[in-house]
Amino acid sequence: MSENLKRLSDQGVSIWLDDISRERLRSGNLEALIRDKQVVGVTSNPTIFASALSKGEAYDGQTRDLATRGVDVAEAARAITTYDIRWAADVLRPAFDASGGVDGRVSIEVDPRMALDTEKTIAEARALWWLVDRPNLYIKIPATVEGLPAITQVLAEGISVNVTLIFSLERYRAVLEAWLEGLEKAQAAGLDISTIESVASFFVSRFDTEIDKRLEKIGGPEALALRGKAAVANARLAYAAYEEVISGERWQALKAAGARPQRPLWASTGTKNPDYPDTLYVDQLVTSGTVNTMPEKTLDAVADHGKIDGDTVRPFYEDAWNTMAALKQAGIDYDDVVKVLEDEGVDKFIASWNELLATVESELRKAV
Repeated sequence: MSENLKRLSDQGVSIWLDDISRERLRSGNLEALIRDKQVVGVTSNPTIFASALSKGEAYDGQTRDLATRGVDVAEAARAITTYDIRWAADVLRPAFDASGGVDGRVSIEVDPRMALDTEKTIAEARALWWLVDRPNLYIKIPATVEGLPAITQVLAEGISVNVTLIFSLERYRAVLEAWLEGLEKAQAAGLDISTIESVASFFVSRFDTEIDKRLEKIGGPEALALRGKAAVANARLAYAAYEEVISGERWQALKAAGARPQRPLWASTGTKNPDYPDTLYVDQLVTSGTVNTMPEKTLDAVADHGKIDGDTVRPFYEDAWNTMAALKQAGIDYDDVVKVLEDEGVDKFIASWNELLATVESELRKAV
């Protein structure tokens, strides 16, 4: 067992794998990662599924049967992806039970083409919750303006939610508000709110990618010195916002009734710039009550040479504020950055979904 990953876990960071495939499940690889590398959760997305489908023979039997039945592409995609999600949920069930339902979770995403439609998002979340039918499931809902009331409603119905695609501190505060309101409505409806879990996925590396590009365009030593600092500062300030909310009266009342906190989740933590340490977005975001979902490459890097040395979030709030102030002074328009990232994020999610459908269609044609 990696000492670095054990230290990270001991610091209160839940380690999740940002990947899933039937071959990983069939071979016992996920079980090995749970046993040897502290993995206690899994996140998925359409690109991951499309990649898994295009490799090897793990899906051949199911796609052949789906093709024989004449199932349409969208239904086939749902059948294939939810099969893997159920399997992963069952593999993670011991971690779910051992953590009292906090970890041992697996996430599946609503059709991102519905990201700007509240009612369709709600209906899709209900359908996925019913279809997978596992208590350790998370439904991923994007934190668009239209997604916020969907998050509230879905939580109010007792469905656990992974809020995804969060970039801005303002939007994150709105997510926290949607979460609190959802729990309050669930409580008013007489549901057992101790069983409703949620995480809020704050995207990290994409933030640096966008801001670094703008800093390089601005040029000059002061601007260039800020490269690679924005994402960690932004995430640290998100945690500060989280601490502010959970110290408030609304949360304390819900907590007294048995509710669980909506943990911050650091997503997109694979380093995209090769000039930066490949463990940057893990080492610099260590604090209790968080989740870090990593691609296997990042997981292996942390296991090998991560620098896990105490809390690297809460002692650095002032530094984070100073970094954000310096970025503003350098000419970075924060509001424009987060708008571009959210718009691009939705577009990328839709492109990934279309890629998944195209891959499923191709596999169905080959199976006939």
